[in-house]
Amino acid sequence: MTNFYRVSTANMYDSTLRNLAARQKSLVDLQENLTSGKRVVRPSDDPVAAAQAERALTRISRIQTEQRALEVQRNAIAQAESTLGDAVGLVQEIRQLVVAAGGGALKPEDRKTYANQIQSLREQLSEVINRKDTNGIPLLGALGSALTPFTGPLSAAPDYIFDGLPGQGSSSGTSITTTLDGHAALMFDPRRDGVYEATVSAGTTGSSLRTSAISPSDPTQITGDGYRIDFTAVGPGATAGTLSATYTITNTTTGVTSAPITAPDFAPDKGGTIAVTGVPGLTFTVNGTPAAGDAIALKPSSSLMSSIDSAIQNIGGATDSSAAAQAVSQALASIDAGMEKLHNIRGYAGELLNRADRITGDQTNRSIQLEADRSRAEDLDMMQGISDFQNASVGYEAALKSYAQVQRLSLFNYING
Repeated sequence: MTNFYRVSTANMYDSTLRNLAARQKSLVDLQENLTSGKRVVRPSDDPVAAAQAERALTRISRIQTEQRALEVQRNAIAQAESTLGDAVGLVQEIRQLVVAAGGGALKPEDRKTYANQIQSLREQLSEVINRKDTNGIPLLGALGSALTPFTGPLSAAPDYIFDGLPGQGSSSGTSITTTLDGHAALMFDPRRDGVYEATVSAGTTGSSLRTSAISPSDPTQITGDGYRIDFTAVGPGATAGTLSATYTITNTTTGVTSAPITAPDFAPDKGGTIAVTGVPGLTFTVNGTPAAGDAIALKPSSSLMSSIDSAIQNIGGATDSSAAAQAVSQALASIDAGMEKLHNIRGYAGELLNRADRITGDQTNRSIQLEADRSRAEDLDMMQGISDFQNASVGYEAALKSYAQVQRLSLFNYING
C-alpha cells in the first residue's frame, strides 16, 4: 500500500523559517559565548554548572573577606611584637645601668645619678607597654582592658595593677588574635613566678649582711605572703672559727611567727653562708656576719615595673657598697625573671605572625582551587568554541542558500508559466 503526503508550500516555508531562526539563535549564542569567554552565560544555559560556579565565587569572596580581616590582625600583632621589642630594649638598658650602679668605688651621689637614669627609662617603659593600635585598642590588653591597661605606681599594694582580664585570646584556622597577654608579659604572680625581693635592715652600724637572689624551691608551696627574718642571737659555733645564728620567721601577711631556728657552724670569713629554711617554697642564702637585731624582709614583686622601682629606691638610697650590692643583686634577679617573661610573649607574637603567613598560604591555595572549580564549571574552551561557531556559521550559510532555492519552487510558478 502506498502512502501519499500533501505538503503545502506555506507549510514548507514556515518549517524552513523556523529552522533558520533556530540556527541563527544558536549562532548568536555561540558568538556570545566567544565574546564573554564563558560557556555558561546565564543560569538557564546549564543550571548545575551555574550553581557550582556560584558556590565557588561565594567561597572565594568569603576568603577575600577573611584575608582582609587577617591583614588587620597581622598588623596589630606586628605592632605588639614591635612594642615588646622596644620594651626589651629599655629593660636591657635598665639592666646595664643596674650593673654599673653596683661598682664598689662609686659614691652615693653616683648611685643616685644611676637611679635617676633608671627612673627615666622606667617612665619610657610605662608609655611603651600602654601603646594602642590604630583603632585605639591596647596592644597588650589581653582579653580586654581599659584604655590604659597598666596602672601605677600606686600608693597602696600592689603598686602596679593590670586593669583588665588576663589571658591570651584564641586564634582560629582563618584568623589570629589582635592583642597579646600583657599580664603574662609584665605582671608577676608570686605562686606562679616566685619573684620575691629581699631587703636587709641592719640592727648594728656597719653591718655587711647580704642575701642571694630568692629562688623557688617548691612552687606548689609558695603562698604569696610577705615574710620577715629576725636574727635574735649570734654566737660561737660548735666548731672553732664558726658561728651559730638563731632567727625567727614571721609571716607579715598573717602575723604568725615561727619557733626559733638555729643555723649552726657557718664561717662568714671563709665564704660560708646561711641557708635560710622555713620560708614555704622559697630558698636563699645569707652572706656576711649577722648580728642580733638584723632583719631581712621578703616581699613578693607584683610586676617588672615594681622590681625596677625597688631598684631605683634601693640603689639611690644605698649609703655604702654593701647596701648597693644587696640592691643590685635583688634587682638583677627580678629583672632577669621579667626579661624571660617578655621574651616568652614576644616569641609567641612571632609564632602568631608565622601562623598568619601559613593561613595566607592556605587561603591562597584554596582560592586557586576554587577558581579552577569555577573555571571548569562556566568558562569556555576557546578552541572548542571557535570550532563550534565555525560549524554553526557554515550550517547557517548552507541553510540560507538552500532556502533561497526552495522558496522559488512553487506550483503557481509553473501554472502561471
